[in-house]
Amino acid sequence: MDAVGDRLRELFEPVVTSMGYELLGVQYKPAKGEGLMRVYIDAEAGITVDDCALVSHQISGLLDVEDPVPGHYRLEVSSPGMDRPLFTPEQFQRFAGVEVKIRLQRLWEGRRSFRGTLRGAEGGNVMVEENGLLYTIPADLIDRANVVADV
Repeated sequence: MDAVGDRLRELFEPVVTSMGYELLGVQYKPAKGEGLMRVYIDAEAGITVDDCALVSHQISGLLDVEDPVPGHYRLEVSSPGMDRPLFTPEQFQRFAGVEVKIRLQRLWEGRRSFRGTLRGAEGGNVMVEENGLLYTIPADLIDRANVVADV
């Protein structure tokens, strides 16, 4: 979805998976003063605060050595939570049939956001059904996508 997030994912994935967790994705939001680097992890048994702290410690060490992004930023390691973010085509396939919210980086078909039933991913596109219409959205235009929590 974004080049920096993809590069960070490639850097972090071996570390996170070697610890027994799944790396769902990475979001990096630069800002004046201090940016935010958010790393989402998951595990079959769920994620605890201690799991996040362990992964944060390992990633912090890697960031000190590799220094992949300029400037200051705050690192957050998080579970996916109820409004689980979706990053990869595999995740869009796995959650087909659930309600999602998608925000695009720019206008596409006159719109920047969609909310509907996820129908999967194929050929670099994500399919969302909204009000009986099927939208085939280019995945590279997606800024963020989340499962809609039923609360």
